[in-house]
Amino acid sequence: MSEIETPRDVYSPVAVERKWQDRWVERGTNSVDLAAAARPYFNLMMFPYPSAEGLHVGNVFAFIGADIHGRFRRLQGHDVFEPLGFDAFGIHSENYALKVHTHPAKLIPANIDNFRKQLKRIGLMVDWNHEVQTTSPDYYKWTQWIFLQLYKAGLAVEKEAPVNWCPECKTVLANEQVIDGYCERHRDTRVTQRYLKQWFFRITEYADRLLGNLESIDWSDSTKTMQRNWIGKSEGADVTFRTAVGQEITVFTTRQDTLFGATYLVLAPEHPLVEELTTEEQRLDVFEYRQKAASLDLVSRKAGSKGKTGIFTGSYARNPATGESIPIWIADYVLMEYGTGAIMAVPAHDSRDFEFATKFDLPIIRVVEDPEKESSELPFTDNVHGILTASGQFNGMKVPDALPAVTEWLESEGTGKGRTQFRLHDWCISRQRYWGPPIPIIYCDNCGTVPVPEEDLPVLLPEIEDFQPDESGVSPLARHAEWYRLPCPECGGKARRETDVSDTFLDSSWYFLRYPSTDHSDVAFDRDLTRKWLPVSSYIGGNEHAVLHLMYARFVTMALCDQGLIDFEEPFSRFRAHGTIVKDGAKMSKSRGNVVVPDAFIDRWGADTFRMYLMFLGPYQEGGDFRDDGIAGIKRFLDKVWGLVRDSTGEGNNANNPKVLRKLHQSIKKVADDIENLRYNTAISTLMEFVNLVRSETESESHAVSPELLEPLVIMLSPLAPHFAEECWERLGNTDSVFDERWPEFDEELARDNEIELVVQVNGKVRARLHVSAGSLESEVVRAASEEQSVRRFIDDKTIRKTIYVPDKLINFVV
Repeated sequence: MSEIETPRDVYSPVAVERKWQDRWVERGTNSVDLAAAARPYFNLMMFPYPSAEGLHVGNVFAFIGADIHGRFRRLQGHDVFEPLGFDAFGIHSENYALKVHTHPAKLIPANIDNFRKQLKRIGLMVDWNHEVQTTSPDYYKWTQWIFLQLYKAGLAVEKEAPVNWCPECKTVLANEQVIDGYCERHRDTRVTQRYLKQWFFRITEYADRLLGNLESIDWSDSTKTMQRNWIGKSEGADVTFRTAVGQEITVFTTRQDTLFGATYLVLAPEHPLVEELTTEEQRLDVFEYRQKAASLDLVSRKAGSKGKTGIFTGSYARNPATGESIPIWIADYVLMEYGTGAIMAVPAHDSRDFEFATKFDLPIIRVVEDPEKESSELPFTDNVHGILTASGQFNGMKVPDALPAVTEWLESEGTGKGRTQFRLHDWCISRQRYWGPPIPIIYCDNCGTVPVPEEDLPVLLPEIEDFQPDESGVSPLARHAEWYRLPCPECGGKARRETDVSDTFLDSSWYFLRYPSTDHSDVAFDRDLTRKWLPVSSYIGGNEHAVLHLMYARFVTMALCDQGLIDFEEPFSRFRAHGTIVKDGAKMSKSRGNVVVPDAFIDRWGADTFRMYLMFLGPYQEGGDFRDDGIAGIKRFLDKVWGLVRDSTGEGNNANNPKVLRKLHQSIKKVADDIENLRYNTAISTLMEFVNLVRSETESESHAVSPELLEPLVIMLSPLAPHFAEECWERLGNTDSVFDERWPEFDEELARDNEIELVVQVNGKVRARLHVSAGSLESEVVRAASEEQSVRRFIDDKTIRKTIYVPDKLINFVV
């Protein structure tokens, strides 16, 4: 019997959940023997950033959905490893520490303790023996080691590049962190552009593989689409334009078929040829324009500022197709880091070029006609059905045919060459902040750039009090000579450390590799354990990480695989993106005052009720609308199950009730299919239907429910409401954990409906619906259908030429 007794023995979530959380720890229920596991299944969830505010409902929604999947796999006989940790470095933590005037080294441990307490409270099947914290030297030692492996492979390089700079954050921002020209963290702070020497990972070397592998990995389509778009593969050609004095300007275009309509060139303000191309008459105007462009962030420039701006350099280049001289302009919407930093403008067939040409009164020449209309409006941008005109020997060709033909001609003329280009750019990992792992590089006047020897790792982050960033563009660590000055490890001469820290996305790009090997201090990841448990079996997370974390994790895994350090190049065998929770139809935010605080709901309703309500809101991969009054229905459902278990006796005979037995096996199949496909809401609905049927049949038969019937119900319920299911399982007379059981066996014969609805057609048109026994013979169905009045009037006095019978589905008389 259970040790929990309450007034009238009603369900008390607080008592039940406290008991089973303690019991799981005592028994080691959630731990798995990593070395001995026979059927390894690595169930990964995105580790959280431990904010001071604690868990929010979005975190809980994500974790619970992943946990249900992991518990289900365990009931199917897998050895499920479900670890969790904390992504605690980075600008969010540092900014909050600055705000509350507390050192992040003191703040973060307290935040982690609070998060861990909250996470344990929601009943996750987490093996806390393998927790990772990215801020621990035991972890970031290996983050630095991974940097060194990429450095040795030529994939970590230092170079000067234009970057987004937030004056408020006082550090570099990724393009994804700039929203409409403003910092995502400070929506009233306009981002500017700076040129800084940074460390980059050459992710562009892997663009083809990152794109190609998307065809074979089992990921959510929405996530794969976002990655494809971000990688942005373009097939086109480099075309060379020459000035009168022989200067060559190369542009990349995907519309080389429109070359005959190129009427001007546009260069990025930073293009190295701008100085040479600018005439004396235009020099002052060009200088002022370049200064203004330099103050804009890269994202705003790429999108194109409201109202096109630009300035003429005073020089011209020759169009290699027409021989005409065309003017050379500069404009801020052309970026040096994209393509070649120069574009050919074809205003008749490109909307942006058309807008620019219209504003500055530049020539517009149509070279592609719409075959459906004699005179289509400009710009005409159809690159599938258009027909070339005013294009010399290519006149009359369709655009798809003209593209390779023009490329071949350019190559034969020596003025161009076919090329594939990607939107993806190298990953800048340098951050001019304090709270992160120091980049393990040393600069020596004699030896140049020297990697920190592996035996000297970790390069410890010193605890300094003046960790505030400033406008200088260098890290606060650069103010501490006592830390960055050291002898060169190669020559012993004077040297200094790199003072930038690495991007927090580097911390999260490999954390899944560390989980199985947290007990190993001598390696980042044990080869045997990694071979056994990786790649990750299932990963569930948000699509907000589709083009940052997930892309970087794939790149790092590929790079480590190429160096022979691991045996696989894709880190996550299966990835599913979860949906988003809103509150009363609106997005949650502090300003709206509609943020759902999980603790308050768990205090009142219990973790299991809260878990199930979140999953019941809608399809897990879409999300749902949280409404406070909806949770009571889930509690009532659990109370019903509790009552059935409480009143259960071994004398109940309703386990033989054919109606109940049929519904049980239908539910076993349906709930398993729904959980497999993350349709948790419909799985819960199915369980509710089954419980309602059991209760109605029990009341009509006036006896208690047999444990034989309730045990499969409790097992099916256990992934959704684990504490509740454990207590019910014990009350049914079992001593082991419900999670040591197996998913109930499905019997197709028992699940079969005795009576089915069969469609009757005459010449393919529905004329009646019959209720007949499942598996009825054709002769029986023909006789029953022929007796239906609504059918007889269509077949009487007619010859039935053919009868088509699909068992248990339909019968069609052809007359």
